[in-house]
Order: sequence, then C-alpha cells, then structure tokens
Amino acid sequence: MRYSKIAGVGHYVPERVVTNDDLSKLMDTNNEWIIERTGIRERRFIDSKKDTVANMAAKATHMALERANLKVEDIDFIVLATITPDYFFPGSGVLLQRELGLESIGALDIRNACSGFIYALSTADQFIKTGMYKNILVIGAEIQSTALDLTTRGRGTAVIFGDGAGAVVLQPSEKPGILSSHLHSDGRYAEELYVKDPGSSRPHEERQPEQILDTSTFKVHMNGNMVFKHAVVRFHEVIMEALDANNLTKDDIDLLIPHQANLRISNYIQQKLGLPEEKLYNNIMRYGNTTAGSIPIAMSEAWGEGKIKDDDLICMAAFGSGFTWASSLIKW
Repeated sequence: MRYSKIAGVGHYVPERVVTNDDLSKLMDTNNEWIIERTGIRERRFIDSKKDTVANMAAKATHMALERANLKVEDIDFIVLATITPDYFFPGSGVLLQRELGLESIGALDIRNACSGFIYALSTADQFIKTGMYKNILVIGAEIQSTALDLTTRGRGTAVIFGDGAGAVVLQPSEKPGILSSHLHSDGRYAEELYVKDPGSSRPHEERQPEQILDTSTFKVHMNGNMVFKHAVVRFHEVIMEALDANNLTKDDIDLLIPHQANLRISNYIQQKLGLPEEKLYNNIMRYGNTTAGSIPIAMSEAWGEGKIKDDDLICMAAFGSGFTWASSLIKW
C-alpha cells in the first residue's frame, strides 16, 4: 500500500514583535489581563511594505525544502490553507507558485480557518496515496493583523491573533506516515467566529464605498465564550477519534501539537488527557493565534528543538471558525 510522510517542515514569522504592553497603548488592556485570558505575551505583525501571505509562505517553503533535501523544482503540487489571501481572488496558492518561480503546476487553496492546515494535509495525503503527485507542498499562512480592530472595542480578538506561515513537504512512503485524518464541521455556529465582509451576498448598493460607513463588518467578530465551550469538547473528541481509529491510546502519543488558539484550551486538553508537560507543544505565548499557520509553525519549531524524532507518534488537532475541527495522527 502507498502511504505519505512528511519529508521536511519549515516556518516563517515576521520580524516585527508586538508585545502586550504595545497593545496596551492602543486599547484599554494590560499585560496581566491578556496573559490570564490567553497565555499570549507577544505576537508577530507584518511589515505591510514587504510581507505578504505568498512571500511568507515561500520563506517557510524554502526552510522545509532544505530540511527535506529537495529543490523547488521537485514540487509538483501546492495546497495552501489561508483565510487571509492576498487578494479577494485569485487565491494565494497561485501567488506562492509565482513566488517560487514554478510554472503550470496545480495550486489549491483551502479556506477552513484554524482547521485549515489539517484539512490541507488530509487533501494532499489523498493525492499522494493515489499516486497523482510525489512532492506536495502543504502550507498554512495567515496575515491577521490587518483585519483586527486595534481599539478597545475590538480587544477581545485583537489581543489574540498574529501573522506567520508554516510549511511541510509531503512525499510517498512504503511505511505508514500519516495514519489517519478526521475532519468535521457544524455550520450552525458560523457567525460565532467570522468576518462578514467583503461578502458577495451583500446587496450591490450596500457594497459601494460611499455606503460603507460602519467598517466593523470587515473586522473579526468572535463570541469567545461560545468558541471556548465548543473547542474544549471537540478537541478532546477528535483526538480520541484518531486514537480509536488506529487502536491506540493517549499513552502512545509522543507529542500533541494542538492549534494555538488559547493556552487555557491547550492546558484543559492536556489535563483531560492526562499528558505530561513534555508531550504537549505550545508556542502561543510567542506568536499568538496564527490560524492555519499555527500547527505547522509549532511543528517546525518542535522539530528544530529536537522534540520530534523518527518513529514518534505525533497528534495534531484543531478547532475554529465554521465551526470546523479536525485531527491527524502521524508516524514520523
């Protein structure tokens, strides 16, 4: 049977560090308030004169390729997960293709927010298993900072999100690599975490610039209590689903890499599963919530720190806008 494996992983975050104290100068908040509610101490925001989703993704790609001992020309397909594309259309997948100097290979965009990377990885896994492609670039990349309301009105979300990109290269393998992925959604809660505009369902007259007086619909809206309530349930469910599907238990996990949504959520899941500290990887304190970028960024850092080794069992899990949630089990 044909399997797929991660051959290389990389990441990139913007140079600009934005601390909690920096945000306290823009809105009614403080370092202690943010840490208590999210665990975040700082995040990265782009330099709008040089950073784009596509070029951050390209920088993460080059690191992943170097670690995989591959060249750009070896890539034969791109799956890019983002909800913050550089343009309303086309998707940023083709912009990444252009950034890398590639011609004519396929590029697919995935718009599943915080679960986007696992959805993208699962999609690429199917292409590998069918033999359609050999070296698939899978990306999670986001620029959230430009959609945030950096005032007291928007502090509930503004203190959470950051920018960055993570990449993996997926290849065929004779031995199991990606053991299974599990994807879910529940659109009944779509408006509990969303950005309304620019939405195509707005009447034409309401979409004219002179009519847009209230720009709040272009900013992130989140019902934090509702998101937290569902996240802690779905995270645990989808992790156990992956373990059960492979006749494994929580004790078999060598490292859990959760989507970096909120440190309180990660700590809750750790306690629920009874995992020791060394079996959980968090970096939200440094980068905030980078949405589709959070899992591959964390995976890249964990690998770089020697916390992921050959034959380790890695569990990834995510929950976010949609609502969507997903998990994937990988034998490294």
